[in-house]
Amino acid sequence: MGFPSEQRLNKDYIRRINVALEYIDSNLNNDLSLDTIASIASYSPFHFHRIFKAVIGETLNSYINRRRLEKIAAVLMHKEEVSITEVAFQSGFSSNSSLTKAFKKFYGVSPSEFRKQLPSKFSKIGKSKSKNGKDEPLFEQYICNITNHLKWIEMNAKIEIKELPDLHFASVTQIGVEGLENAFEKIFKWGRSKGIMDRKSTKTARIFHDSFKVTSPDKVRMSVSLLLEEAINQEGDIQPVSILGGRSIVASFEITPSDFEKSWSSLFIWMNEKGYQKSERTPFEIYHNDFREHPEGKFLVDFYIPIQ
Repeated sequence: MGFPSEQRLNKDYIRRINVALEYIDSNLNNDLSLDTIASIASYSPFHFHRIFKAVIGETLNSYINRRRLEKIAAVLMHKEEVSITEVAFQSGFSSNSSLTKAFKKFYGVSPSEFRKQLPSKFSKIGKSKSKNGKDEPLFEQYICNITNHLKWIEMNAKIEIKELPDLHFASVTQIGVEGLENAFEKIFKWGRSKGIMDRKSTKTARIFHDSFKVTSPDKVRMSVSLLLEEAINQEGDIQPVSILGGRSIVASFEITPSDFEKSWSSLFIWMNEKGYQKSERTPFEIYHNDFREHPEGKFLVDFYIPIQ
């Protein structure tokens, strides 16, 4: 049986891979064997391995290892009360040394060195190619310091703490920032076919399953979505995504596309300065206009950070 090219990957492949991704993200601290995940996706291990690589762009083991290390990096940044030893054992590493070896290979610094650095000093942690062709960690420093970030928030955002209900979305999975506009067009096309785009209550959204702080931009997993009044059933590669209700920081902005990174960074710094802690629920954006119709090309957008 031949394997189809990426262009010919059908909706059923995408649907099953989405099921596998959700399972992996919910079980990162557990044993994630190829057999187990292939069974979850209703594939043989042989075919699942090949399909996963074609859809995601990396092998299953590489994806799992990366997601585990990114989760550890997030804990190191946001949960100072958790020791590195606790992080190691909670994440399935047999010792501090085994965690340190894996973490340093990926990020270029040890967990303790990583924790000493202010989270605001780094963004878009990823890989670059050295002259000899090997992957090397890449840390891009923020230009603005904390004071400037807080000043940006004060000047550009209206921030509230809100109690949100459960939210339901129809979504297309997008891996990486390249091709993002195609994902939006796909969900818009589906929405138009259902008459959803004609409803005033319908909003466009983007849900972040990974953080740009610890995941390379070409690997960040997002759900490009339409906010709906009720949950839907799976329809090919259009999948239902729900976010449980609860307290959230809601920041309303009127910004250009180039301001999104700075706005998110500033909002997280504001959150830390105010003593709020992010919950396990995922951050997301909800858009209130088509920026192409704005006289200054700006988005009217709300950023949501679920908090404990």
